[in-house]
Amino acid sequence: MNLFTGTRRKGGTAAGRRSRSVLRALAAAATVSALAVSVTSATATAAPAAIPPGLSCDTGKHAIDEYTGFALCRNNGSQTQTFWVHLVCGWAPDVDGNHVTLRPGESGQSTAHCGKIGTGIGEIHVRP
Repeated sequence: MNLFTGTRRKGGTAAGRRSRSVLRALAAAATVSALAVSVTSATATAAPAAIPPGLSCDTGKHAIDEYTGFALCRNNGSQTQTFWVHLVCGWAPDVDGNHVTLRPGESGQSTAHCGKIGTGIGEIHVRP
């Protein structure tokens, strides 16, 4: 059957069956590869954060709540610095935590919370 006109061609039915099976195989392969890409991107784990110069930071997810992330930083520099945590939240909008200003030698923490409709925290960054 011609897919564009809806008419049957006389004779050559074996070729028509063969081409349909090839098309089905290609469609199945395309579907599987598309699903593989979406599954791996949805289950990505937190990537290492890019730490601004002069700060030493530890980042992570809350022990009980997978949707809450933090950045605990210490200012090792000689100037006052401000930082905040930025969470990449999968399907939910990305969020920024509270801005924290540290004088030299001080430590502080910024926290943020991803929306529950998303897939949780995908990445955690520290922003200057």
